[in-house]
Amino acid sequence: MNTQVRLNNRLDPSAAVFPHRLDDLLAGFFSTPAGQTRTAVTPIKIEVSEDASSYRVSAVIPGVKKEDIHVEVDQNEVSIVAEIKREAVTPVDATKDGLRLLHSERFYGKASRVFSVAQDIDEAAIQAKYADGVLSLVLPKKTPVSAKRVTVE
Repeated sequence: MNTQVRLNNRLDPSAAVFPHRLDDLLAGFFSTPAGQTRTAVTPIKIEVSEDASSYRVSAVIPGVKKEDIHVEVDQNEVSIVAEIKREAVTPVDATKDGLRLLHSERFYGKASRVFSVAQDIDEAAIQAKYADGVLSLVLPKKTPVSAKRVTVE
């Protein structure tokens, strides 16, 4: 008898409960040795809104100290860079307490985002706050310089 059995049946209702996550977890479980840490470059997720006088930016940067966040504004370009620092557990530390580290997904590195807005920003009046993992920026728009008409005498 010649029967075929589908090993990875995504149409099966029991497979729909954990569509790709279980496969992803098992596929990468032993890919990084326990003594090594991962370095990742993660884009910062932002939300930009605008009113008549300013742009408002909310950037999600969890687990970062405010001293490790750097914001630069150049005319209409905004750059946000954050350094994510986390302690790495080494196998030596883990075996001290009788535990053995099998898998770690901790990482460190720099996360950044650069974007442009339509109008130049008044750099002298920028406001920045960081609370609960969210960076809030208020970027006032520069008032456009209107042409001045000169009368000829």
